[in-house]
Amino acid sequence: MPVRVYIVEDEPLIVATIETALKKSGYTVVGDSDNAADALREIRLFLPDLVFIDIRLESEISGIEVAHQLDKLKVPYFYLTSQTDPHTLQRVKNTNPLGYIVKPFTEAGLRSSVEVGWNNYRKSEPEYVVFTSDGIRHRLNQEQVIYLKAFDNYCYVFTETDQYLVPKTLKYLSSKLNPERFCKIHRSYWVNISHISSVGNTAVWLGETEVPLAHNFKEILLTRLQ
Repeated sequence: MPVRVYIVEDEPLIVATIETALKKSGYTVVGDSDNAADALREIRLFLPDLVFIDIRLESEISGIEVAHQLDKLKVPYFYLTSQTDPHTLQRVKNTNPLGYIVKPFTEAGLRSSVEVGWNNYRKSEPEYVVFTSDGIRHRLNQEQVIYLKAFDNYCYVFTETDQYLVPKTLKYLSSKLNPERFCKIHRSYWVNISHISSVGNTAVWLGETEVPLAHNFKEILLTRLQ
């Protein structure tokens, strides 16, 4: 799925340059605004993955104030700035941007800066799995998930403290997990590798919980654990 971007900038040429550069890299621009109040309203509506903010935005609300709101909303952002003086840096020290795009910039320079900042963010950001159980929508950090178990056309999600019956197949829900973190060990089980405490001939222990290990998956699991 392409990264969805919103731009808060009052120079139309800068907006157009960013849009052109990011579209070439497969990003999708979902909106832009030269007004901070309108931008915040649309960001809450569109829920972009990434935002670009002009520090010296000519509106009642400054770009730095927009950044403070995005920090509260947990939305990552880059600053757009031609100001790198100590006073500007002092004003932004209490915000948490992914980086700074200094004007003027080239398309290649922009794409390079964004790729580095975005990839570093993705590596450090917790991964979540979203599902509905008993009519309630849950968003769990994948690290909390210990294992999944098939149950007809449903499946169970187990954490240390809870279990959830999800009206989706094991195949479907396991496809939403990070394949570097989870491993299939049986036709009816997927486990979180980081929770494995020991491996036997026909079983795996996740702490004190024992789950079956199929012979045809054992070698794959042992290779993953090395």
